[in-house]
Amino acid sequence: MANVYEIIKEIRKEVASTTDSTLDYSAEEFDIRLLEQIETICFTKDLTKSFNVSEIKYIVETIFNQMRRHDVIEPLIKDKSITEIMINGPKQVFIEKNGIISETDITFENKERLEDLIQNMVARVNRSVNEAEPIVDARLEDGSRVNIVLPPVALNGPLVTIRKFPDKPININDLIRYQSITKEAALFLEKLVKAKYNIFICGGTGSGKTSLLNALSSLIPKDERIVTIEDSAELQLFSIKNIARLETRNANTEGKGEINMKTLIKTSLRMRPERIIVGEVRGEEALDMLQAMNTGHDGSMSTGHANSTQDMLSRLETMVLMAAPLPLEAIKKQIASAIDIIIFLSRLRDHTRRVMEITEVAGYKNGEIILNPIYVFEEIGQDNDGIIEGCLRRTENPLVNNVKAKQRRVELE
Repeated sequence: MANVYEIIKEIRKEVASTTDSTLDYSAEEFDIRLLEQIETICFTKDLTKSFNVSEIKYIVETIFNQMRRHDVIEPLIKDKSITEIMINGPKQVFIEKNGIISETDITFENKERLEDLIQNMVARVNRSVNEAEPIVDARLEDGSRVNIVLPPVALNGPLVTIRKFPDKPININDLIRYQSITKEAALFLEKLVKAKYNIFICGGTGSGKTSLLNALSSLIPKDERIVTIEDSAELQLFSIKNIARLETRNANTEGKGEINMKTLIKTSLRMRPERIIVGEVRGEEALDMLQAMNTGHDGSMSTGHANSTQDMLSRLETMVLMAAPLPLEAIKKQIASAIDIIIFLSRLRDHTRRVMEITEVAGYKNGEIILNPIYVFEEIGQDNDGIIEGCLRRTENPLVNNVKAKQRRVELE
């Protein structure tokens, strides 16, 4: 392999020195001409004496990917079955496929090649990452989410984690087919969305929060105006025409120019939204989100990390306290008034993602937020392949808050 790396480096330098990037080509035309140039140089060097056909193909593709794509991980990015790519320095690349993590035999030529890839990724979305600011979130052209951590924070070299998303957004029917949710529960959620209940989705990392948010957002009536607010744009709401998408911005090298979630939520209120969709709340922006839900923006949605519905309420209380030193009672009343429904998701031991609970926030009483479980996941057992069997069961608890449903003439039960 060392010999292959040497010839790749040699040809890449030759191509770079002879390519005129100032010519007025479209990106597609430039790619075609660059590929032809790489193949021509490979032909003139008569690589067939030292390498077989598959090795020559690898050399050509690697050089092209290094110059115009995502270097050695380009095949992984193109592979639709891979959901996560984890790079732990230049010599270790892991992938997640069908919920299972495994190590690949892919390595970068050297640390510099990985660093070049990182700078190309962040430059395309007008972000920067360096030793002074070693952590950044970005995204690829296809919408995949990228998290980057550089030394000295990362001890084993540059760390890159890429969360991939399907080309076609997952809809509610897909979730039913994957057995993430039952048809009955999905129909109930569809009615809640149409009746403009404020919905909060919570769960652990990789539990499917963004996928469910996408699916529920696609059920919003087409004539409504939506504003989405995200740290790194992930939502794919192609079914909505009147949509305004906002994304946060990091501070520049001088520490200026930062636009955070809190600022964007405040700005969104002046954009005449009927619903506000906040990708994920992590800090003091939670207070602004709750206030937006309480000020006429019914049908708004958001997500957050938590291990249970009750944990999510505790986390929201903590987030609001980060924004303002309010009495805990006032915070709990604000949460109970703003959020109507909490959906809890989990990634089970068989790697499947399931809706575990659909719970109504039924108000505030005696110092506590009252939770009213409507659907709860019941595990029956598991089959011969280790897949957990079970489904969401409707509890005997009636929905307490049916005012919004009556106002919009939606029959929930």
